[in-house]
Amino acid sequence: MTEPQASSPWPRRVGIALSVLPVAMLLFSASAKLGSNPEAVAGFKAMGYPDGALLKLGIIELVATILYAIPATAVLGAILVTGYLGGAVDVHVRGGDELGKILFPVILGVIAWAGLYLRDPRLRALLPIKR
Repeated sequence: MTEPQASSPWPRRVGIALSVLPVAMLLFSASAKLGSNPEAVAGFKAMGYPDGALLKLGIIELVATILYAIPATAVLGAILVTGYLGGAVDVHVRGGDELGKILFPVILGVIAWAGLYLRDPRLRALLPIKR
């Protein structure tokens, strides 16, 4: 299979710029979990999570984010990040949080997929946007 030719470098550049936001946010979140940040620990206890959940979720978040950031595994990473963020939406809905906290993971997921779509010509060829 031949790779589609890029007519302009701007989609890739914009895609990389968009992808930086979810990567930075997820790495920050994973580091808080892996570093047992006191606020993260207190928040997870308040939500009723068992003690070991923080570390496990931090590892899952870190692995999914790294896979998303690496071009060769970005689609798999995007799928895993989407699943992770879906779980975050569920947690906020179950916790009765305000709409902003519920929508934040959704928006982050949309930005992640938009970034991947723009930076990967194979994905654009697979899912073309027709005018």
